[in-house]
Amino acid sequence: MVTPLPNVRGDFAACSGCSLCLLVCPVWRRTRDLRYTPHGRAKALQNGVPAGELKDSIDSCTLCGACEPVCPENIGLVDMTLNLRAQLPPSIPLQQKAAPAINTTPDYHGKRVLLVSRALREHDAALQKAIKLLDCVIADDDGFDIALNIEAGATLTEARRAAFLDPLRHAKQIIVADGLLCRTLQRWQPRANIISLGIALSRHASVRQHLKHSDLYVIEARAYHANVEGLVRYYDDLRFDTGCAMNLDLQRIAIPATARNLRQRLGIDTPDDDAQTRWLLQGRKVTRIVVEDAGDMAAFKAVGDLPVVHLAELAHD
Repeated sequence: MVTPLPNVRGDFAACSGCSLCLLVCPVWRRTRDLRYTPHGRAKALQNGVPAGELKDSIDSCTLCGACEPVCPENIGLVDMTLNLRAQLPPSIPLQQKAAPAINTTPDYHGKRVLLVSRALREHDAALQKAIKLLDCVIADDDGFDIALNIEAGATLTEARRAAFLDPLRHAKQIIVADGLLCRTLQRWQPRANIISLGIALSRHASVRQHLKHSDLYVIEARAYHANVEGLVRYYDDLRFDTGCAMNLDLQRIAIPATARNLRQRLGIDTPDDDAQTRWLLQGRKVTRIVVEDAGDMAAFKAVGDLPVVHLAELAHD
């Protein structure tokens, strides 16, 4: 089960049915079906519907987190979805890495450590640029299996969690490419210096100075929505300094570039990113797309001929 973030209410019983979450929900925009929204799940649960009868709805959530900042009841909606998933049989069997052999724990004392995502691993040019720019080392244990288990709401063994966290305890900084993993690590190690890859890179003058007013800067939604109050001013300042457009709506919610549900992220169903990316680009007059999440690159390239670059690739050698 997931430990709720501080200052959020614990369950769907607090839902008043205001429907504000629908305004920002990519699943609602695609389906226009209330059953597949946080509102719909909350009302079903309040009326005694068991989680098993809501499996399709629970699996449909993209965990983008856009619903949380707009919820007037301050419900931890991402955590609620993950806890509901934990009550259901897994969609596919999930594996967790075995504990490492004795005396093989890496020493990250005083180092910046990068936890790469699968998508970033596949874009070596961006990865190598990020390593050089941030003066960091790649973690031996990337936590891919942990990220996947978090996504599915599966329970991690204490041995697996300890094996992942223990080497990171003395790191100078932990830089995380996966937004959901970043959110979770910030909760597991609240005193550690943990930031998203997007924040780490966009702080550098060598990156900022190459952002242009004709760029669309695409914020990774999951890490952003987990800390909107702390990050909204940062990104507004970045937008003001560079003149670039961003995937923020009028409520300062980050519109996700891809809206993949659980079955799509697990590889069971084929992603349908085109509608989401086309909607995000609709009406914009930009000449380049700059993404924080390497996973967004292929989706944007598939819907147009605009150049798409990862944030790290803006830094010149």
